[in-house]
Amino acid sequence: MKGGAREWVPLDDGVGEDVRMSERVGDVADTADQRREQMLRAAIEVIEERGFPETRIADVAARAGTSPALVIYYFKTKDQLLTEALRYAEDAWYEAGTRRMAGIASAAGRLEDLVAMNFLVEIEGDPTSSWLLWLDLWAQSVRLPEVASVRQKFDERWREMITSVVLAGQAAGEFGPVNAEDFAMTLTALVDGLAIQIVLSDPSVDARRAFELGMRFASGQLGFEWSGRSPAR
Repeated sequence: MKGGAREWVPLDDGVGEDVRMSERVGDVADTADQRREQMLRAAIEVIEERGFPETRIADVAARAGTSPALVIYYFKTKDQLLTEALRYAEDAWYEAGTRRMAGIASAAGRLEDLVAMNFLVEIEGDPTSSWLLWLDLWAQSVRLPEVASVRQKFDERWREMITSVVLAGQAAGEFGPVNAEDFAMTLTALVDGLAIQIVLSDPSVDARRAFELGMRFASGQLGFEWSGRSPAR
């Protein structure tokens, strides 16, 4: 059991030493995972504050309380550090979304929640911070194929999640007969575009309006009535 108390039972023929060695290896692995997570959290903070071009490995190391050499050991390059930091943030976002949606009965409600998580502070804390990471990822994807490949996988995951919600809603009779993949492509493009305007502090598009525009589009395309209210946290 990870982190739990261990009871040692003497074993013959060197087996006891093998068990103790295995436990030590497990402890090292746990420590390595914790150290890696600490560096990813530090990278997210520094990149959000300074932007990727102005972020140095030394900055991340200082924030994480470790050495630049150790950061390089774990992530090899600054570009890989960016992609892994965003992967860490995305995994946390999807885990939170999955937990939230598990308690929502209707497909329309789940879709509304996904749109809200991209924009509304009361749902997701401050979504703008994660969009700052995305802006840096998009910029690096233009010229670096390895980063572009990661970006593509992230976008595919996002569209697949929307598609699955739409298909479930159609099966339940909540949504009309639209092409689910086409709808997912269009909605995610709309969300991305609105998020960029928010990050750029466009005075005509705030988070609340972006959420409402996204939901008007979704409800109009899928043929369900939207209440006009944001989902409860």
